[in-house]
Amino acid sequence: MRTRTTLGLAVLGIAILVGLGGWFARGRIAETAMEKLYVKALSRAPDDGLVDGLHVGLCGAGGPLPDPRRSGPCTAVLAGKRLFVIDAGSGSARNLALMNLPPARIEAVFLTHFHSDHIDGLGEVMLQRWAGSGSASPVPVHGPQGVEQVVGGFMTAYRLDQGYRTAHHGAAVVPPSGFGGQALTFNAAADQPDVVLINEPDLKVTAFPVKHDPVSPAVGYAFAYKGRTVVISGDTALSTRVETAAKGADLLVHEALAPNLVAMQQRAAKAAGRERLVKIFSDIPGYHASPEQVAGLAQRDKVGMLLFTHITPALPLGALEGPFLGASPKIYSGKIKIGRDGDFVSLPAGSKEIVVSDRLKMFH
Repeated sequence: MRTRTTLGLAVLGIAILVGLGGWFARGRIAETAMEKLYVKALSRAPDDGLVDGLHVGLCGAGGPLPDPRRSGPCTAVLAGKRLFVIDAGSGSARNLALMNLPPARIEAVFLTHFHSDHIDGLGEVMLQRWAGSGSASPVPVHGPQGVEQVVGGFMTAYRLDQGYRTAHHGAAVVPPSGFGGQALTFNAAADQPDVVLINEPDLKVTAFPVKHDPVSPAVGYAFAYKGRTVVISGDTALSTRVETAAKGADLLVHEALAPNLVAMQQRAAKAAGRERLVKIFSDIPGYHASPEQVAGLAQRDKVGMLLFTHITPALPLGALEGPFLGASPKIYSGKIKIGRDGDFVSLPAGSKEIVVSDRLKMFH
């Protein structure tokens, strides 16, 4: 019995020593692991592991109010190997990188309108695209009238940093000519027809006006690639132009505001004597669409899947998703998802398949 006890204590002592050795060596172990991760991350392409098709990721699923699960508005579209970004709210550049959609790979940016929450990350997106790609040409930034002012303003704000980067890394690494963005304006008046921005054999990108008064112009976008289509509404109340664009679409990415939850905010603001907020909360439902309204549109259009974004108000608790959706699941018979940062929807070419994944799963 004594021998067994002695042996047990010896084994325990060895285990403790091994454990302590591992504890003290954890830094070296972590360094080795991180080096392998860096090599793997830097060698990956955005389309690694994906079949050819149209892929849509939420690099920002929130609105102007803080939400721990949702950054500022940003949607990424991967058409085959080509990466495009729609809107660039706060946190866009970081989420894109974490989702293996590096800003360096962005071919073009498309802005829906110029509310601050949709553009406040544009400067960083443009900077990261320039510094990461070494492109000699600025990134094209498509948008309705006013996009020149927005792009020019960010370029002015980042001009000093441009000088620092070039002085530090050299013009061969960060060519001065590639800094910033090239503003490409199109006419998006409410009475104008849709505007085709890219029209190639496998890819068509179209802009169309939406209803976000008094914000004007405001647009949505449709991407068609090898028989698959996604429509991105931008900020809008229920819009006939969105409905026309989304007929038969595989995926509709639509903003949504839950009036019942915003009304709670309004009552709380009133109880606290915050009259300015009372007025704001009473104003905002008028130029956004409710989940039930969008569900009705998606049902009429026979949309393959409905993905809500620009979630308003913030939903810090998962239990609030039911009240947010309301009757939407009864109105629309297809798949509905309340968007979160990292959501990724794949539409393989030549099929009707819709695959949903999470490119930020390890961080959630």
